[in-house]
Amino acid sequence: MSKNDTDIVGYTIAYDQDDIQFPVYAMTCIAVVLFAAGIIKAVPILALVGLLPAAVAFYNLPLLEKGRPRLGSGQYGLFVEGLGLVSWRAVDSIEIVDRVERGVTSQDLRIELKKPIPDALLADWRVRPLVRRLMRLPWRMASKTVIEIPLDVLDRPAAEIKDNFLRMWRFNRGR
Repeated sequence: MSKNDTDIVGYTIAYDQDDIQFPVYAMTCIAVVLFAAGIIKAVPILALVGLLPAAVAFYNLPLLEKGRPRLGSGQYGLFVEGLGLVSWRAVDSIEIVDRVERGVTSQDLRIELKKPIPDALLADWRVRPLVRRLMRLPWRMASKTVIEIPLDVLDRPAAEIKDNFLRMWRFNRGR
């Protein structure tokens, strides 16, 4: 069984590298320009305003990391970066739900658990270094027993992710 999220074996999914890098680089450029303009023009408020796009770029920095698994599944359960390894026996259902925000529809993988997260985890990876705590995670908790994973930033199609997770869940949950 995996001791941490760097030695994962099984079906893994990373962030999609095609469309999501540009906003991070754009925010970084805006931050550098504002900060440099504030220093050159001796306008401290301009340099401080540059901290906002820098913070947005820093938060989204994991989107640039290539090849690092963000979630996946193996014989022991479902693993999610920054959360841990969720036992297959603790999973109650896996489904795709549509989420509408500001007129844009996106798909989330909704994983309902039979018990709360601390009881469902085989390996707990929620403790991270301070620097990583300030960065994006590939999941959010909808309730104490529901994990939602946005699928629009991942490198595999939503239907493929759901089908593979369901297949592995059905095969491994009795073990």
